[in-house]
Amino acid sequence: ASPVIMEPIMAVAVLTPEQFMGDVIGDLNSRRGRIEGVEPRPGGMQSIRALVPLSELFGYVTDLRSLTQGRADPSVEPSHYEEVPRNLAEQLVSRVHGRQLVNR
Repeated sequence: ASPVIMEPIMAVAVLTPEQFMGDVIGDLNSRRGRIEGVEPRPGGMQSIRALVPLSELFGYVTDLRSLTQGRADPSVEPSHYEEVPRNLAEQLVSRVHGRQLVNR
């Protein structure tokens, strides 16, 4: 068998003023997010859609409010599961094995 570690992926939608669009996209990218699309909205707003691993979203709303002076409106919902990238899976396995050895 070749087991793999799966992680939940969330569909994230952010409605933000256009002036903050670059900062919001940069932050999503830094969280291993994949931008799915950007659409203009009335009133100088932009709608950004992305897929982001759940593990990368802890503290996201607080960070988003700081980036956009509280003017962005996020929405997050479950999308699907994906395999964890190999380098992160190796780190997880090492951490788990290290804890098990200490507890023995």
